[in-house]
Amino acid sequence: MAEAALDAVRKHLSEFPNAARELSVPFTVPYLEGPPTPLQFYRDWVCPNRPCIIRNALQHWPALKKWTFSYLRATVGSTEVSVAVTPDGYADAVCGDRFVMPAERRLPLGAVIDVLEGKACHPGVLYVQKQCSNLSCELPQLLLDVESHVPWASEALGKMPDAVNFWLGEEAAVTSLHKDHYENLYCVMSGEKHFLLHPPSDRPFIPYELYTPATYHMSADGSFKMVDEEAMEKIPWIPLDPLAPDLVRFPFYKQAQPLHCTVKAGEMFYLPALWFHHVRQSHGCIAVNFWYDMEYDLKYSYYQLLDSLCKTTDLARMDPL
Repeated sequence: MAEAALDAVRKHLSEFPNAARELSVPFTVPYLEGPPTPLQFYRDWVCPNRPCIIRNALQHWPALKKWTFSYLRATVGSTEVSVAVTPDGYADAVCGDRFVMPAERRLPLGAVIDVLEGKACHPGVLYVQKQCSNLSCELPQLLLDVESHVPWASEALGKMPDAVNFWLGEEAAVTSLHKDHYENLYCVMSGEKHFLLHPPSDRPFIPYELYTPATYHMSADGSFKMVDEEAMEKIPWIPLDPLAPDLVRFPFYKQAQPLHCTVKAGEMFYLPALWFHHVRQSHGCIAVNFWYDMEYDLKYSYYQLLDSLCKTTDLARMDPL
């Protein structure tokens, strides 16, 4: 009896993502030709939890024209920033049986740009990606070139952003599949960002496992080793690479239908809270993003219920019903 009930739950969970997709998930990420009003943004995108790419929302930012490598070198080249360094470009990602965080180094931004331009070498792959409002904390000289927030989004959400982050890295730097509890407005200044997306309703198809946390340590000779973080609890993370999924281990993932989009220079991407995303970039891509804390409302509670049911049934690891 109990097993029959569990099978019924698994069946409903396996059918849920497709039903949700038919009702509310777009087949492609739509474009807006200009910024929405606060009411439009809240009504058409935030409330239904739908992503969009917004054109012509950044044209008044000086950064869009000014932020060349030569300008950054002249303006903040001597300023030290936190840089994630990894042997393969994967920071905060699963490696074997560990969840590995990057080595962190303090480097002048000019030294990072030298590596990006091929004028210097540095062990591993570099990515300026410190997600602690590093634009205002580490590079305040650049704040006059951008807005401190997105006015129509701040009005719609009824709050100011929790963080404003600066991103710059090599093409090999990849962000593994994950989700955030933030409404994310991602603004590309130069180059391109490539997003692979799953709506929260795809959670039944997406596996999680618990991993011992570790950190890359870089030796003087430029080699890397993983060092376990003994005091930290195990971390739940997604072991699946959506670009090359292991469908033997995770057969249910073949039923998922990821969305793909490219955000180009001058475009703003609204990535709703709880959407799964995997991110790649063109070499030397420069971006700024605004994180607004999500509302922990009924929508969040529904997702937590879905997540708990998926963990209990371990659906993503099973053969499709």
